[in-house]
Amino acid sequence: MPQPQSFSINVPDDVLAHTLERVANYPWHEMPDDGGWSYGTNLDYMKELCDYWVNEFDWRKQEALINQFSHFKAPVDDIDLHFIHEIGSGPSPKPLLISHGWPGTVTEFLEIIEPLAHPERFGGNIEDAFTVVAPSLPGFGFSGRPPRPYGPRKMADVFNSLMTKVLGYDSYIAQGGDWGGAISSWLGFDHAPACRAIHINILTMRHPDGPQTDEERQWSDQFDQDQLMQDGYRTQQATKPQTLSYGMMDSPVGVAAWIIEKFNAWSDTVGDDIESAHSKDEMLTNIMVYITTRTFNTASWIYYGRREEGGRIFSPEGHRVEVPTACALFPKEMLAWPPRSYVDRLYNVQRWTTMPRGGHFGAMEEPELFLNDLRAFVRELDG
Repeated sequence: MPQPQSFSINVPDDVLAHTLERVANYPWHEMPDDGGWSYGTNLDYMKELCDYWVNEFDWRKQEALINQFSHFKAPVDDIDLHFIHEIGSGPSPKPLLISHGWPGTVTEFLEIIEPLAHPERFGGNIEDAFTVVAPSLPGFGFSGRPPRPYGPRKMADVFNSLMTKVLGYDSYIAQGGDWGGAISSWLGFDHAPACRAIHINILTMRHPDGPQTDEERQWSDQFDQDQLMQDGYRTQQATKPQTLSYGMMDSPVGVAAWIIEKFNAWSDTVGDDIESAHSKDEMLTNIMVYITTRTFNTASWIYYGRREEGGRIFSPEGHRVEVPTACALFPKEMLAWPPRSYVDRLYNVQRWTTMPRGGHFGAMEEPELFLNDLRAFVRELDG
């Protein structure tokens, strides 16, 4: 197995200049005066963000923040996989695989990697240290693209190979939100006992028998209603991602607007004040990873791949994830959690935490709540 090679992010100057030129020269168009965010990404906010992007945003500063961690690339199951590998403090840090989703990147984890790996630097206990492995999903960011669309189950195979064959860990814990939650679920299902436990802050899977109680049926009906105005992007990316790509690959503003809409709708904001949850720098750094690596197209493939893998149904036979599972329920998660009774049929739930605040991007929005819950779960596992 080839050894991982050290990697550093260094976007060429001409790529940055071309991106800013495209943003500065974007041909702005109309929006209904009373639209707010109801028609999609708000026009006034996009103009404000793009002005900041061109005149104030400092990619090199953000690049240095990302590069403070140890980055590597390695061929894993025929994919040139990028990952952060931050060795934890103390004699026995616990291997932890953390997986992002869409429209996220590894930049979601910039606030939590150091506290996870080195808790003693933040007033914590060194016994809580993790060795953190944070890959870019295949086709996302700094990772190479798969030969054709991979769904989360196939990506779980790749990540298990990274942890066990490339990095040599006998066992590890998996954590994820968004697609990372689905990947972590498949790691627990297909790759136990190497994956010994999972911590998820989203529920993407479904039981083949459907809801069984009145409470579960009420949740299912409400879920379907809530998703009526969210399904457009998901349907497009799961059915005709290539058609979408032609516009997006040519337009940094288009990519930004497509992603910003989700950061506004899926986060625990105060009204429509997106910056009550995320700063411009955080959002633009995440967006720039897609743009500068030219991976908007290949990142959208995961939706097509999941549809080919069977969609949301976890196990047609009704089997569940039997490794210990922790569920962190952030109240503004856009995929509303089912009742505990439903989740218990899908997972061996050992920890169930209802968070006081936060949304879809838990590690970014509420890093302390996220960290505390993950640490408490692992202490319970090892206790």
